[in-house]
Amino acid sequence: MKIHLPNSAFLGNIDPFLRGFNPQNRSKLEITANKKWISLHPMVLSMVAALGLSLKPEQIYCEKLEAASKHYLKRMGLFKLLKIRSGIKPIHEHEPAGRFIPLTKITNSAELTNFITEMVPLLHLEPKHAAPLKYVISELVRNVLEHAQSKTGAIVSAQYYKKSNTIRIGVADAGLGIKYTINQSHPASTHLEAIRLALTPGITGTTWKEGGTELNAGAGLFFIKSIAKTNRDFLVVYSGDALYKLLKSPPTKTIKLFGDPFQDKHSHGENLPFWQGTVVGMDISLKATEEFTSLLDLIWETVIKSVKERKKARYRRARFI
Repeated sequence: MKIHLPNSAFLGNIDPFLRGFNPQNRSKLEITANKKWISLHPMVLSMVAALGLSLKPEQIYCEKLEAASKHYLKRMGLFKLLKIRSGIKPIHEHEPAGRFIPLTKITNSAELTNFITEMVPLLHLEPKHAAPLKYVISELVRNVLEHAQSKTGAIVSAQYYKKSNTIRIGVADAGLGIKYTINQSHPASTHLEAIRLALTPGITGTTWKEGGTELNAGAGLFFIKSIAKTNRDFLVVYSGDALYKLLKSPPTKTIKLFGDPFQDKHSHGENLPFWQGTVVGMDISLKATEEFTSLLDLIWETVIKSVKERKKARYRRARFI
């Protein structure tokens, strides 16, 4: 496998980076990087870590980094997590509080609880900002733990960007992928269709029933997409050979939540380099003022309405007079 770290890879311009990933020869990983500058979304780092953790350290090759920003990779814990040498001279590291959460591997619910508990103080968030972030991380990691069957668990990282007042999150796994898990209960012929179903409220791989079960309503990813849309932020889901990207809504446009993710302003692609597992990247703007509890109520109303409409469409029968 080969993965190149460009000078810039964020959710808005993530497509070229993903198309440049080479998944061939899974017995080794070669990491290269831009010579002058490296500026990356946490999603990218989580991907690299997820790939590396599937191998032994001696199967990973990382070229000597020359970019002035190379210390960022070390501070985010990439080399430590993969147990490989960085070749980067030590520098004085400032207290990370208020800036980033380094790459973390989560393999069980206890580790998830500990991670969320430690995450909020690290980022110095107000309660109204901590609530949506805690919800997003919890849902994304829980999906991995319950469905992905990833041997290395979920790889999580996050960073606060002061200039845009935004927290950016990346969660990656090297598990079964969305298409495999959705197909346990709902037919999806392509990876893109599987992503579409996964983002649709009331659809879950644990049951064929509309609306899910008492333990799994099939609304987690829909809630996350709705949080991103309401905040007018990006959301990216990459699994198999398909990509779905929720685009930012214009600030003058009234937000409307849809049950079908393809009705949202978005872009999507197929025939990308195959990712064995699932990757999710999300931005959360801290400028949003809407109370999180009110937002969840609004989203849940949309879930109920969407499920009812699909049930009516499914069971509607022609009447003969």
